[in-house]
Formats: sequence, structure tokens, C-alpha cells
Amino acid sequence: MAQHHQASTLPAPTRTLLLNGSDAEQKRQELLSYFQQTWTLYESLFDSLADEQAYYAKANPLRHPLVFYFGHTATFYINKLMAAGLIENRIDDHIEAMMAIGVDEMSWDDLDATHYQWPTLAELRDYRGRVRSVVENFIKSMPLTLPIGWESPAWAILMGIEHERIHLETSSVLIRQLPIEWVQPQPGWPACPDARHDRQDVPQNKLIAVEGARVTQGKTDDTYGWDNEYGTLTTEVKPFKASQMLASNAEFFEFVAAGGYQDDRWWDEEGLGWRNFAQATMPTFWLGSPQDPANLRLRLMTEEVAMPWDWPVEVNQLEAAAFCRWKADETGQSIQLPSEAEWLLLRERVEGDRWLKAPGNLNLAWWASSCPVDRFAQDDFFDLVGNVWQWTTTPINGLEGFKVHPLYDDFSTPTFDGKHALIKGGSWISTGNEAIKSSRYAFRRHFFQHAGFRYVVSTHQEKMSLNPYETDSMVSQYLDFQYGPSYFGTENYAKALVDIACTMTEKRGRALDIGCATGRASFELARYFDEVVGMDYSARFIDVALQLTSGQDFRYVTQEEGELVEYRQVRLKDFGLDVEQAKRIQFVQGDACNLKPQQAGYDLVLASNLIDRLRQPKRFLQDIAKMINSGGVLLLSSPYTWLEEYTPKENWLGGIRENGEALTTYQALQRLLAADFEEIAAPQDVPFVIRETARKYQHTLAQLTIWRKR
Repeated sequence: MAQHHQASTLPAPTRTLLLNGSDAEQKRQELLSYFQQTWTLYESLFDSLADEQAYYAKANPLRHPLVFYFGHTATFYINKLMAAGLIENRIDDHIEAMMAIGVDEMSWDDLDATHYQWPTLAELRDYRGRVRSVVENFIKSMPLTLPIGWESPAWAILMGIEHERIHLETSSVLIRQLPIEWVQPQPGWPACPDARHDRQDVPQNKLIAVEGARVTQGKTDDTYGWDNEYGTLTTEVKPFKASQMLASNAEFFEFVAAGGYQDDRWWDEEGLGWRNFAQATMPTFWLGSPQDPANLRLRLMTEEVAMPWDWPVEVNQLEAAAFCRWKADETGQSIQLPSEAEWLLLRERVEGDRWLKAPGNLNLAWWASSCPVDRFAQDDFFDLVGNVWQWTTTPINGLEGFKVHPLYDDFSTPTFDGKHALIKGGSWISTGNEAIKSSRYAFRRHFFQHAGFRYVVSTHQEKMSLNPYETDSMVSQYLDFQYGPSYFGTENYAKALVDIACTMTEKRGRALDIGCATGRASFELARYFDEVVGMDYSARFIDVALQLTSGQDFRYVTQEEGELVEYRQVRLKDFGLDVEQAKRIQFVQGDACNLKPQQAGYDLVLASNLIDRLRQPKRFLQDIAKMINSGGVLLLSSPYTWLEEYTPKENWLGGIRENGEALTTYQALQRLLAADFEEIAAPQDVPFVIRETARKYQHTLAQLTIWRKR
């Protein structure tokens, strides 16, 4: 067992603030102190840079140089306070534009070769000083009521503070990747002195059984949270086994020594792409040759040390997953990384998150490095929180009820792409919001953080489907048309049509929603009919409807103004619809002008905004008549906007002159349907509104005609 040494003096960590309290002025002082402590802590990190080159050279080719991050956290305050209308003047337009965005790491296969003319360090230090003064004065004078909520000016300040604490950690990783001669150890940032340098002395990891349970996610504590923490998600976690300790350097070396980096069997497609690009043969912070393990060393933030075999290995998610596949093959067990819900079940074993002294290597409470994996016992395990972050299999997504915070609308949503995996538990330098139970941070799987992993034996299979925000303008416009908010008091068009249909139908067996687009009318019909077929020519629309049917939420983007957008999401339960009702629906791709024969007829056919978009509308009416049961109802709704790009003019039903006389579409329908149908209601106008931008809308009147099959 390695000797345990207490930490040297570290910068005093401060817990993230409570939003409530009984004294607003006391809270103001707490907020000012939290801001000042964070600011000083961040600048002290950069004292470890011994050479000015360290600021301007890229430590990682996929990230900006550190000079960007030195300025970025300061510009963030000004840019957010300006966006919120809380201050009137900028400090430096040039710096605030150059250092505003571009923080998310580029993909390894999407290198950014942009060249920047960065400010000098003197200019940036002067700028940071001026920003500090502005923010301190703002905190002292801003209106403040308790509790602090999303709309409070104090929320913008907390956002800036927690944002800087994120960059405290990510910048420390970049410092760790700089040439060693460009950095210098600092007395206030001591590395852990405890380590086993003989692999044989490292304790063996073992699996511990964990009972299954229901896990409910969603922020409930009284602290600042990023928007992705809010909402709810309940998961039934099945029993599993979890490694007692994080995977150590010694345990991971077994994979390296077995040729794990060279064996394609253990790497998925993304992992192979990264491994080949990086030419990786061992973890990135290991130094030396894996063929000479006795002389392997480990790069820390500002120094290189003999390999501490009992510290947690630090790898990206692709490497961790490859190790798990190898170990599964070695042991015959279904070893993998845990899901977010499985980790949360383990996290229940550590009480609270507002400790006076962190129960693990967390919150800068102990050292400025990792420590032995058996140093901090937490229940039956070690390091459930702290030491290094723990990779999961779970791609980050919004919880049910997720809403974008308008002040930082691109904090979470760009990561909801299936490519960003959640990390949990925090590392030695995770402070503030990062250190609490409800935090949810995710990075691309090839990304390096102070992150390692524990493994589980589990039957859980992660859904790895991509779920980005839909940006296709047509799909987004239809989603908003069918599921978005009502505009100018106009009722939802699909729901209005179905409500009318249900007053006209006696039989409620089968219904067809033809030209269903993204399916809203089909879902409404499923409330009343035993079976519903939703049909559309567009496979893209059908894919969206099928995703909604499965109970998944669907995200889309609406244009606000110019390149500004708003993020929205759709889920059935928001409309009082459930998955059981959705099971009554069969969504299919089909051509209304070439309908396949049906074994059973329909009691209702709804053709909404369809006939004036068909190549052969007359053929459609002839074919659909054969598919409707006797006594069944046909609803035709259309604004009759005939256009030659959709329908050859010779096939227009109306809106033309016939023998010199005007022929309306309604007149043509009366003529075409007379043999098989009787009209059972007078035509009526049904309005609908389609949103184009925040200030541009289409207001349209469709004519609805209703026919009963003879």
C-alpha cells in the first residue's frame, strides 16, 4: 500500500452558490466573492506557463492555442451581459469578436487551419483587468431578489463564473499537452506524491454486484445549472456489476501489452479512424515505449514522473471502449462502459455534493493531479466521484422538458448530435457546478480530458442513433406547422380537420391520412380510430413520424432572423398522445397517384393540402373512391394553389376556364365525385398559418369539402 500524504496548499476551492437565501445583500457578497475567487483561480493556472510561446502555439491541433482561452472567459461576461441588455457598452469590439466562439473541439477529420492574429499578452491582461472591474461594479449595483432564477441578472453572472470554471479544467488539459520546457510547476498546484511504481504492487480490480433500481434524473438542487440538467428522465436500470476501482495504468497496460492498439477487432469504425489518424499505440499522456514498461513515464500538468501504475489511466472514450471489448473477449463477460443511468445509481452511494471537504480527489481539495485508485473509499467502491472523469456509453441529449436558455442557446444543443458522450463524476480539478451530482457534461469521443473509466458487466445496449436538430427547412417548417405553437389565435390545422371529421363519421374502424407529412393528423386520428394509415410521398417526412411514434423526441430549428435560429422539440406526450395510441398507426411511404390496392377499405380518408400538389389529381380521386367503404367519409381540404411545378396545367381540376367559362376546383370536385359520393356538408374555410421567420407568416384559407361514399 502506498503511503498517504496530505495535499500541499492548493487554491481554496469554493462550492457553487445556493440560489436561495434570506438576505439578498448577503447573497450579493457571496456572489462577488465567488466571482473574484474564480477569476483569481483561473489566472493562477496560467502562471504555470514559463514561455510566451506556450500561449500562442497549439497544444492540440484540434483546439485553439491557450491565448484564446485566456481571453475567452473574460469576453464571455461582456458578450452575455450585452446580449441580455444588462450593460450598454463593450470594452473592446475586436477582442470580444475574435475570442467569442470556436471553443468546441474540431473533429480529428475536420481540421481548422484558420490563422488568427491574436492580441498580445499585455493587451489581454489589460483587457481582463477592465472586464473584472466592470463585472465587479455590475454585481455591486445590479437588482437582486431571491431566489436567483433564469431571468435574474445574477444568473448571467453565475453563467460566466461556471463557464470560467469549465475552462479552468479544459485549459489545464491543454497545458498538459504543451512541451514540458514551456511549463513550470507551481507551489500552489502540487501533484500527489503517492504512487506504486511496481505493477505487481497494484491492487487487483474486482467486480461488485449492483442491484437494479429506478433512476430519475433532473436537477432538483438549489444551485446554478446548465440548461441540459433540467427536465426529467426515468430509467429502469437492470442489475449489473461494476468495477470496484477505476481502471488503473497497470490494468490498462495489460491491454497495451496484448497488442490492443494494433488489433482492429477491439475498435469500432470511429475508433479506428481516430487511432489511425493519431497513430496511437498507448495512452496519450504515457511517455516512452510500451516495450520497455520499466521506463514508462507519465506526463502531468507541469511535470513528468515515473509511471504511477496505481493511478487511473487517462484515455478518450474510444480507447476505453476498445479496452472493454478486449476484456470482454478475455473474460467471456459482457464488459462495457456504464450508461449514465448506471453511473447515477452508483452515485447514490455518495451522500450529497456540498461537502465541507470533498470525499474524493475533487474540487481541488487534495492535489493538482490524480492519485491512487484505492485512496478514496466511497461505500464498497473507490472514486465514484473524483480523481478522473468517467466515460459513459450515453450520448448526451436533452431530458424531457428540456428548454434552451436564451442567453446561451448553443451551450447544449450542438452536442445533441449522437457524437458527444457523457462524462461523469468529476476530476481533481472539477469545481463549482462540475463537482455536483446533477451536472451533465459531454465531449466528443476522441477528446482528451482528465478522464478515465470504470467498467461494468451489463446487458444495457445504448441507443447510438444520431438525434441532431433537424435543419432541413421543409421538414422544420412542417414540424412547426403541425406541432408548433398556434399563431394569431389560429387553431392547429391538423387537429381542427380531425375534430370536424369526427363529427361526420359514425364508423371508426380504419382511417387514411394521405399526404400526412410529419404525421400530426394521423396521431390525432389515432385517438378515435382502431387503425390509422399515415401515407406520404416523402420518406423524410415518414422517418420523422416513425421516430415520434417510437416515443422519441424530435428537435428542429426555426429561423428567427437572418442566421439566427430558435431550437424547438416535439414529443407526443406534449399533445396528450401516448405510445400505445401511436401503435394504432402504420406510417408508409406511398404515391397518391399510384395507390396500391388495399385488402380492407377505409371508413375515413383525409386528404389535406394534397390535391393541388399532385401530378394527376383526377386519378387520385378515382383510385381513392375504390378504397373507401360504403358510408365512409372523404375529407378534401386545400387552398387550391395550382402551380405547374407540381401539376401540369392540363391536369388542373379548377382555377381554369373551360369553354370560356370559369371553372373553380369546387365545381370540378362536385362533377368528379357525383357518381360515387354525396356531399354531406356545405364547404367551409379552415384557416392555417405557416411560420417562415419570427416576423413573416403565411396566412391561408383552405376550403374543406366533405363527401360520403354511396
